[in-house]
Amino acid sequence: MSVTATTSRKALRAVDDRLGGASWLRATMNKVFPDHWSFMLGEIALYSFIILLLTGTFLSLFFDASVQRVVYHGSYIPLRGVEMTQAYESTLRITFDIRGGLLIRQIHHWAALLFLSSIVVHLMRVFFTGAFRKPRETNWLIGVTLLVLGILEGFAGYSLPDDLLSGTGLRIAFSIVEAIPIVGTWAGFLLFGSNFPGEAFIPRLFVVHILLIPGVILALITFHLLMIWRQKHTDFPGPGKTEHTVVGSRLWPTYVLKGGGFFFVVFAMSAALGGLAQINPIWLYGPYNPAHVSAGSQPDWYMGFLDGALRLMPNWETNVLGHTLSWNLLVPALVLPGIIFTLLALYPFLEAFVTRDHAHHNLLDRPRNRPNRTAIGAMSLSFYVVLLLAGGNDILATTFHLSIQQLIWTFRIALFVVPPIVYYVTKRLCIALQRSESEVDHHGVETGVILRSPDGEYTEVHAPAPTPKVPELVAVSGSESGPASRAVAREGRRRRNGHNGDGGVLGRVGGFFFERGKRQSADPEPPRTLTRR
Repeated sequence: MSVTATTSRKALRAVDDRLGGASWLRATMNKVFPDHWSFMLGEIALYSFIILLLTGTFLSLFFDASVQRVVYHGSYIPLRGVEMTQAYESTLRITFDIRGGLLIRQIHHWAALLFLSSIVVHLMRVFFTGAFRKPRETNWLIGVTLLVLGILEGFAGYSLPDDLLSGTGLRIAFSIVEAIPIVGTWAGFLLFGSNFPGEAFIPRLFVVHILLIPGVILALITFHLLMIWRQKHTDFPGPGKTEHTVVGSRLWPTYVLKGGGFFFVVFAMSAALGGLAQINPIWLYGPYNPAHVSAGSQPDWYMGFLDGALRLMPNWETNVLGHTLSWNLLVPALVLPGIIFTLLALYPFLEAFVTRDHAHHNLLDRPRNRPNRTAIGAMSLSFYVVLLLAGGNDILATTFHLSIQQLIWTFRIALFVVPPIVYYVTKRLCIALQRSESEVDHHGVETGVILRSPDGEYTEVHAPAPTPKVPELVAVSGSESGPASRAVAREGRRRRNGHNGDGGVLGRVGGFFFERGKRQSADPEPPRTLTRR
């Protein structure tokens, strides 16, 4: 053994004697994480946030968050001699005069889009697989909060350069704040320091963007990871996987090496997008001028649904006791987002209340096995897509030579017609897939071999299904073993004894989520003893 190795062992032993970290480190390194590609969606959000911190630190060294007026004399010739704010001028300087500035700006913007995209897709995975159920409701709330904070952070980020596009978005935000009944005018002056555009908002927004919201996001991500560490990760059903076991790779070396490599993949993709795909060319928009509005103004995708809601809302206003209620701003920009995110945050508790399922869940659902939940999710996504498309109605009208008024009315009607259709079709597809699998499980797989019996009858030979899936089909047949079938049996006994558990409003609402008589067991589970394999 070399002298260096001996010295290192002595140093580590000395540290362990004083801090006692060897046992904790050994247990940590042996911690098991399931292997499934969908679990990497959350890692993309984490790595994108790290990229945002790194690139944002670089940009903050050169950005001047001031609205003082200056005359531009930089490298971009078309804007020379134009009066603008120092915020816009410093953004142009980062873009054209700082080495690598444009690349870092675009990496930062693409990473922001990737951060929000990965959060949305990760929440979709959690929703459709039922990973939000007890005991992980808190992590679901954290995820929804991160989504809201990410939207606010993204809006603040692309508003800082004070170009014509971002200034138009800030003008809309100021109008929305002013539309709040009674306190709207006061709130607008409090946030902006004066009437729009004011002189204090950009410096305040800069502090919020680089310090306040990132700090809260970092704290929530840390708590989110600690909760996952404490509660263990969910996993899909499979060989050796139960509610009490964790099957997968150890943290060291497999998971650490895979995670590290994946971080560099995400960084490389962000860098490739930043270097090859132009985004937010503020030099083409010009500095913000309250008298100008750029044609074809489109926000980033995560704000598109709000823009679409504003465009679809009729121009309704009401005067009450001398106060004007601007329903065309209140409903689409404040009431609708409040309802959407409140229902999104409360959904785990609503489903648990309606279905009376308060058991611990560590195994995930297949979306087809929860037809109503999957249909609700698909219906909500269709509602969002209609609003997102409506946010680009001017682009659609000019591209396809359509009437803007016809598009507005088409999207208004689609907003109420498309989601119910999507709900029904999705539910029927899930049930059809379950029945197809049930047929295969009970009768086997068609082999194409035809036999003729002595009496002349022709039959096809069926081979046994490769893997039994009957225990997972909880919404097709009540003959399965396990908690689901026991719940069905208990429901049948209650009905035979004259106790109808589906009576009243709660029972009728419960039928919307699960087929009558197919509710999951609400019996509490014993404490989990997770085994690392």
